[in-house]
Amino acid sequence: MQPIRKLPVNCTGCGAFSQSHDPKQFGYYNVETKRVQKWLYADQYEVDIPAKQDDKIVNQALKSLDGSQLEALGLDPATLLSGELPGQEDEKETPAIVDEKPPVCERCHGLIHHGATSDIPMFHPTVDSLRETIEESPHKYNHIYHIIDAADFPMSLIPRLNVLLGDIPLRSRNRRSRAHKFMKDRQVEMSFIITRGDLLGPTKEIVDSMMPYLRQVMRDALGRLGNRIRLGNLRCVSAKRGWWTREIREDIWKRGGAGWMVGKVNVGKSQLFEAVYPKGRLVTAKPKRDHVVSVYTREETESSSAEPRKEADGNYPDEPELGDLLPPLQPETQYPAMPMVSALPGTTASPIRIPFGNKKGELIDLPGLARSDLELFVKPEHRKSLIMKHRVIPQQVSVTSTTSLLLGGGLIRITPRTPNLTFLMYNFTPLKEHLTKKEKAIEFQNQTRVSPGVENITLDGIGDKMQLAGTFKLCHDVTKRRAGPLTRKDAVGLSLEKLPFRVLSIDILIEGVGYVEIVAQVRTRDLELRSAPGYPEPATPPPAVEEIEEEAEPIQDPFAAMMTQRRGGKEDDKRKAPAPAPAPPKKKEPAPKPGPEPLWPEIDVFTPEGRFVDSRRPIEGWMNNKPRVRPEHKRSRPRKSMKGAKKREKQERRSAGAAW
Repeated sequence: MQPIRKLPVNCTGCGAFSQSHDPKQFGYYNVETKRVQKWLYADQYEVDIPAKQDDKIVNQALKSLDGSQLEALGLDPATLLSGELPGQEDEKETPAIVDEKPPVCERCHGLIHHGATSDIPMFHPTVDSLRETIEESPHKYNHIYHIIDAADFPMSLIPRLNVLLGDIPLRSRNRRSRAHKFMKDRQVEMSFIITRGDLLGPTKEIVDSMMPYLRQVMRDALGRLGNRIRLGNLRCVSAKRGWWTREIREDIWKRGGAGWMVGKVNVGKSQLFEAVYPKGRLVTAKPKRDHVVSVYTREETESSSAEPRKEADGNYPDEPELGDLLPPLQPETQYPAMPMVSALPGTTASPIRIPFGNKKGELIDLPGLARSDLELFVKPEHRKSLIMKHRVIPQQVSVTSTTSLLLGGGLIRITPRTPNLTFLMYNFTPLKEHLTKKEKAIEFQNQTRVSPGVENITLDGIGDKMQLAGTFKLCHDVTKRRAGPLTRKDAVGLSLEKLPFRVLSIDILIEGVGYVEIVAQVRTRDLELRSAPGYPEPATPPPAVEEIEEEAEPIQDPFAAMMTQRRGGKEDDKRKAPAPAPAPPKKKEPAPKPGPEPLWPEIDVFTPEGRFVDSRRPIEGWMNNKPRVRPEHKRSRPRKSMKGAKKREKQERRSAGAAW
C-alpha cells in the first residue's frame, strides 16, 4: 500500500529533520503508530460522525414499512435495503482527512501529552554557529530579537552579542546618527525584548512603570557600551498575558524580511514566537516587496549563472539545495503549527522557519544557547522546580548573623556577615526557603545533617562542592520608598537628610531561577563610621621612583662656545642658535585618594562550586508584589440587646395564660 503523503521535512515542534531509523536521535517518527499512519494513509481513515437519536428512530420506522408504502411516500426501497439513505452516497465517496497539521516527532509527542523527558543528549549551539546561520539568510532585511528572561534579568543577557554576530551596529545616543545601515548589501538590526514580564508585577501598569529601572540595569550590564547607545528598542512583554505582543506583531508585519529569535535556553523564545507571529494574513495578491525567498546561501547565489542547474541525468531538480545550517521553509498557511513550548532546556533542536504574508517575510526560532548547569547539582525529580512559571508572592523573613536562609534545602545558603543587624529577605524563586541557625544550615548544605522537615533537593555526595560565591554589600539606598509616610509629600514630607536612618537593599540573582531581595535598616551615624576623624585610613603605597629623584641640572653644550668664536659667529649664532635643552621631567603628582567608603552591611552566599550567583540594584519586588490587605470596615453602632424584650414578652404570655 503506497502512502499518499510523506513525513514532513522537519518536525514542527522542535525543528529537527525527520527520520525513522534511529529512536535515539532527534526527529524520530515511529511509522507504526496510529497518528503517523493517519497522516501517511489519510485515504484509508474516515471520520465516524455519530448519528442523532432522532435519525435512528426514523430509520427504524422506514425499514419496518413494505415496498408499496415506501413507493407511496416517494422513497426507493432498493436504497433502504442496502442500508443507505438518500444523500449518503456522495459522503462515502470522499473520505475526510483526520489530521490536517503534520504530526510531531516522538520526543515532542511525549513532552506534549505525557510530560516525559527523553534520553537524547542535549547539544546547545555556539554563538559562531548562530552567526553562520544568520549569514545564510536569503533576505535583504534582517532583524535580530535578543530575548532576555525577566526572572533573573539581566543574567540571561549575552554580552557583546552584536559584535559576535557580525558587528551589528547599534544606534548611538547622537541624534544625528543613522537609524539604518547597510553592510555587505544587507541590513541587520537588533532590539532587546524582556520576556515573562508578568513575573515582575501583577498589572501591566506596574511593569510599565519599571521601564526606567530596566533601562538603567541594562546599561550597567552592557558595560562601557551601555552609556553610548540608545535603548528605545528595549521592551518588556508577557506572552502569557498578551502585554505588548500586539505591537511587536505589527512591527514584524510592517518590517517584513527575516526576524530571528536569539537567546539562551528557557528564556521564553518559543512562547513569544507563537504570540507575535502574524497569523491569518495569507493573501493571494502580489506582495509590496518584490523578492523571492530562496534557500540558497549568498555565496551560491552570487556564483551561480543565469542558467538553472541540472542533475546528472539532465533533469532539473524539484527542490533547490539546502544551506549547511539553515533548514527549508515550512509550507505557508493561514494558521501554521507553532514551535513546541516546554520547560525542558533545549527543546528547539534546529531552526524553525515559518513564512508569512505570501513571501513577505519569515520568522525564525533559533535554538537556545547554554545558560546554566545548576540543574546538574539537583536531583532529576526536582529539576522542574527550578523554573519560575508563575509570579511569586513571598513571605518576609527576618535573618541575623547567627541564622541563615536555605533555599532548596541546601542548594543556596545566604548568611549575613554584619553582626547586630536584622536583614529582611524575600524569596522570589520557586525554591522553598527554610530559616535555621547558622551551624545547622552549614550541616544541611554539607549534607551531614538530615531532618524530615527540610527537603534537600541536591544530589547526594556534593556537600564538599559548596563554596563561597561572594560577599555582597547592600549599597543601594531605598529609603525614599521604604520610609512610607515620612517622605511622602502628601504626608510628613521629610527630606532624606533629616532622617536618622537609611534603608539599604540589593537583589541576589540566581541564574535561571529567580532572585532574593535583601533589605536592612541602619543608623546614619553607623553608616558614616569610616568618615569619622578617628577611623584609621588605609596605608598609602610608597612613592614611585620618579617622585623621589632630585631635579637634574640642565646639560651644557660644549660646542656652543666654539660656535660663537668662528667668523660671523654672533650672526650665525643668532641664525643658527642651538636648540634649547629639554626641560627636565616634572614630578608625577600622586593619584587622588579615594574617599572614605561607608560601612555597608554585607552578606555571604554559598552555592555549588561558588557559581550561578550575581547581584543587581534592587527592583523593589516586595513593594510591587506584596499581598494587599483589605482595610477593616468601620464597625457600626452595636445592635441593642433583645434579652430584656424577650423576657418581658415571655412574662406577658404567662400572665395572660393565668388570667384565663
